[in-house]
Amino acid sequence: MWIKPVEVLISNALWVTERANTYFILQRRKGHGDKGLGSILVNTLDTVLDSSCKVSPFRILHQTPNSESCLHIATGTSRENIVSHWNWLEKHVMETLCSFGSEADVTDFLLGKVSSLAATQSHKKVHLPENSRKFKEAIIKFSQLFNMPPEEKLVNYYSCSYWKKKVPRQGWLYLSVNHLCFYSFLLGKVAKLIIRWNDVTKLEKDNTLLVPESIHVATRENRYVFSMFLNISETYHLMTQLANIAIRQLVNRDSLKGNMSEFLSPSVERSKRNTKSKRRKMSTLKRDLDARARSERYRFIFRLPKDEKLDGHIQCTLWAPYEKKHIWGNMFISPNFICFNAQFQGVVQLVIPMKEVNVVEKADSSSVLPEPISITTRGKMTFLFGHLHEREYLLTLISDFLSKTSPTKQPDTIKMVQEPQDPQSESLSQSPTDIEFQPALSTIFNLSKSPHMSAKEVVKENLWSIHFSEFGRGVCMYRTPKTKELIMKGIPERYRGEMWMVYSGAIIEMANHKGYYQSILKQCMGKCTLATDEIERDLHRSLPEHPAFQASEGIDALRRVLTAYAFRNPSIGYCQAMNIVTSVLLLYANEEESFWLLVSLCERLLPDYYNTRVVGALVDQGVFDELTKQHLPKIHDKLEVLGVVRTVTLSWFLTLFLCSMPFNSAVRVVDAFFYDGAQVVFQIALYVLKANEDVILKCNDDGEAMTILANYLNQVGNRDINTDQTKLSKHVDVSDLITKSYEHYSQVSSEVIENMRFRQRLEVVQRLEDSATRSFMRTMQELTKFPTDILQGLYFLFKAEFMKRSYWSRCLPKEDKTVDPSNFILEQYTIDYEQFRTIFGALSQWSKPPPDPLLDQIYRLCANKEGLINFQDFAVRLSTISIGDHHAKLRLLYDLHLHPALSTMNENAEVGVEAMHYFDDSDATVGEVGDCSYEPSNIVVDNDLMFTQAVEDHFAQVTEQLDATHILDLDLPSSASNVDSSSSTSDVNTDNKLQALDEEAVDVPLTYQQITSSKVFKKQTSPSRKQNSMNQEQFILLCKTMYNLFTDDPMEQELFQAISLVTSLVIQLGEAGRQINQTKMEPEASRNSEVAALDDNSTSQAVTSQSTSPISDDVASEVSHPRGSNSLGNDQDWVISFEQFVASVLTESVLCEYFDRKHDITETIAQLRNRDIIEKPE
Repeated sequence: MWIKPVEVLISNALWVTERANTYFILQRRKGHGDKGLGSILVNTLDTVLDSSCKVSPFRILHQTPNSESCLHIATGTSRENIVSHWNWLEKHVMETLCSFGSEADVTDFLLGKVSSLAATQSHKKVHLPENSRKFKEAIIKFSQLFNMPPEEKLVNYYSCSYWKKKVPRQGWLYLSVNHLCFYSFLLGKVAKLIIRWNDVTKLEKDNTLLVPESIHVATRENRYVFSMFLNISETYHLMTQLANIAIRQLVNRDSLKGNMSEFLSPSVERSKRNTKSKRRKMSTLKRDLDARARSERYRFIFRLPKDEKLDGHIQCTLWAPYEKKHIWGNMFISPNFICFNAQFQGVVQLVIPMKEVNVVEKADSSSVLPEPISITTRGKMTFLFGHLHEREYLLTLISDFLSKTSPTKQPDTIKMVQEPQDPQSESLSQSPTDIEFQPALSTIFNLSKSPHMSAKEVVKENLWSIHFSEFGRGVCMYRTPKTKELIMKGIPERYRGEMWMVYSGAIIEMANHKGYYQSILKQCMGKCTLATDEIERDLHRSLPEHPAFQASEGIDALRRVLTAYAFRNPSIGYCQAMNIVTSVLLLYANEEESFWLLVSLCERLLPDYYNTRVVGALVDQGVFDELTKQHLPKIHDKLEVLGVVRTVTLSWFLTLFLCSMPFNSAVRVVDAFFYDGAQVVFQIALYVLKANEDVILKCNDDGEAMTILANYLNQVGNRDINTDQTKLSKHVDVSDLITKSYEHYSQVSSEVIENMRFRQRLEVVQRLEDSATRSFMRTMQELTKFPTDILQGLYFLFKAEFMKRSYWSRCLPKEDKTVDPSNFILEQYTIDYEQFRTIFGALSQWSKPPPDPLLDQIYRLCANKEGLINFQDFAVRLSTISIGDHHAKLRLLYDLHLHPALSTMNENAEVGVEAMHYFDDSDATVGEVGDCSYEPSNIVVDNDLMFTQAVEDHFAQVTEQLDATHILDLDLPSSASNVDSSSSTSDVNTDNKLQALDEEAVDVPLTYQQITSSKVFKKQTSPSRKQNSMNQEQFILLCKTMYNLFTDDPMEQELFQAISLVTSLVIQLGEAGRQINQTKMEPEASRNSEVAALDDNSTSQAVTSQSTSPISDDVASEVSHPRGSNSLGNDQDWVISFEQFVASVLTESVLCEYFDRKHDITETIAQLRNRDIIEKPE
């Protein structure tokens, strides 16, 4: 391409002159197309440099004879391209240049000419921003280097060094949606890494003297160190985001069925922003990830629904009427909410639902409060925001969101909360199913209170009433330090349920899903599942001492709430400890509110706590262990010695201390939890350990330590309840406990906990995966007899193939609601035909170059109705072929040819005659089929070469006869290649088939389950003989398979001779059995003919004509009651059993030795697993 002339020095060690004339020089960059040290050095330099710094391998320079410098005027990426420019210069420019009298005129003319060419060329070319062009180049390079499909999206790439054996290798780190990749070319060596994010067990930043500012990535088997980043914070933040998304996929199994790119939906923020101010400095996915992280943080701070996306934020002030001053902070805007958070944490927080907004308007601007806006809610509260530099745009944005918001649902709910019903007069509503919902159970089962308790409650109610009048009430109330002070003193029972709904965000969820609880109850009424059984067992264990749960009203309400949630979230269903928490919620909130509080608790406040593996609780145990190590190192060391460092506090987190403290004290902890989140539990747990530090350090065993902590928590009292000062002095007051916890561990904030949760989640989830894998491996080892190392390597290879399919495949099976989560590995880790053909073909000693009929037969036998194979079937068949004895291998070969559904359906339709017993669409007559019988004397020969020719001739004869008679005339596609031609019939005749097939995919044979589950197969099948018996044509196909197995074997001729003898023996056994069957069946056939003759003369003649033929009872019955025009011949009586087949093979020692061979697949597994990790000379 022509470029704007640039002055360069001609003497350059990296360039070689290939052509030259008076005014021009054509040069090639050293190393391009060469071999040797120069090529290695230049390629290393090009790899280390950024793509924008690299140079093309060819260039053209202009130089006059007396000049010491030259001008760079053209570049080329290929020899053809640069030669075309050179030829154009010689043809159109050289003659003109020779006509000038001075060199200065030559240079001036050429400058103008080349500049004009470059400008014309750039005008025609589509201009891309520099960053976009560089990123497109990186995408192409990423796809080529790591052989990634287009579905694998690159997020960003960074220059860094990878440390291998204490030697840094400078290269490029590519971060994609599903993989971390690195490539380096240094001094002739290629270093290439591909690491899946869901294999990462540890990801951390480190800073050591040897490797400053490095990122450590650990997997189960290796540890990788990357350093020398230009911006390590940005890189690490992006890596944590991608790893966190991947690890959440492992926690939430359903997400494995889709591409992880679905997590990266475009944010509202990007679509609404002013496009003029955009700066495309990063990839689209990178921006999406950043927007996703901001939205998650936004929802976490303000307790908003999970689908709320942040549009943007702006710095402004909020007028605080309770303090008569303006408070600086940030306004956050999303489609359904306007939120405000003060600049200093805890000063003030505000949430305004768009549904509550009545008026948004400009306020009068002044020097004190420039560019303000006023927002008035339906509850007559007015909020004044100032210092809004983009007020016009902000008003337009809010107006746009308001126009899309329906105001009909939220006011009713807010009114319900703002005006609580009197406990004694609250009426019971009726659901669509005529179920009487319960109000807060404490209003029905009101325990008698002492005058002291009643007086305390009255005081607290008055304090909260004053607070409501000053700071507002409901969702739109100001949340200030005074609010927190009241929370720490305890919420009065009258307002407890209301405040829990507001501070947890459950009130918003309930308002957005009005009638949802009644609807889901209607759906799950009368249904019985594993979750409902577990719920029934635990109903009477929920606060049994409270009278509310000694009556049917409380038990029924608890049952409905737990059952409704189990049906709402089947991935969680029901978990122990949910009954304890839900029973407390029902005491202070009505039934529907309790349901939404439980939703908020399980899905937002304590994520993954109550799933089948309590992942969230285990993650927080790891976080607490880390916090204990930081703040209480002595206690941590002692608990670690006792072996209870991660278990002593598990029940505290699962039940929020409800099972550890007295009830009236634990409820106060729940008050603080709904206001401040999980950090309260961590702070209280740390203070409990600190308060018992001296005693714990003296413990001798774990039981003593746990008893000390249990006794301490049992003594946590509530001064609002206890009036006995003597008894109270011996107890710890819950208010003091919460206050001291805040004071001592205020640095344990929600942000700190979230950062620690990420690190622990990687370790915990991978540890659970490893535990499940070990348990599964023990079972598989008994089934396969593979050594542990081979079985594990095979499993990780199989899992890697499944992950590839889950990342990029468009044809994944639908979710099976009946899958047992504990059996996930067996049920969900599956591979398709192409993956099976790749890895099984590489590992099996029976595999042959494609097309391989035996491989397709194994696939048919193993695959399910969706055409997928699970790990158990895969490993069992492979172990049989690799390390099985001769009996197991012969059994597998026999089974592969036994059933018609497993017969090889290739282009020649080579199938067994046994298919006739299942399908009656053939036009063959009895005599025509009878002609297919084979005389055993035809292959009883002494010469192995003659035997080989005889077998081949017989196979050709069988193929012709089977094609002529259309023995298997199925309206089912046998491969992807004929799907289009038979789509109309396959839709009718096949119930279960692959969801979709790629147009360019390989031929995928139908599986055993697909064929046997079809309506045609079920309708037209009738068992005509023992299922364990094999007919003549199936046996001939089995012989052909064995013949192919022996090809190219070192003992090929000996094996051919042995199989000829075995075949002769088996066929003679079959003939003898047929003659015996004919002798037994003739009298019975005659009797059937006579009976038929009495019924119908015409039918009698037909039957009599057939009575002399050796036909089975089933065939005789079919002739008497014909299903179609087809009949059967003598061949069906020729059958052999597996025992006869094995006994015949055992007569030849060379066959026994062949089938007893063991095949070591360790090295092949390692090669397949390490094909993505390369370090070798180029």
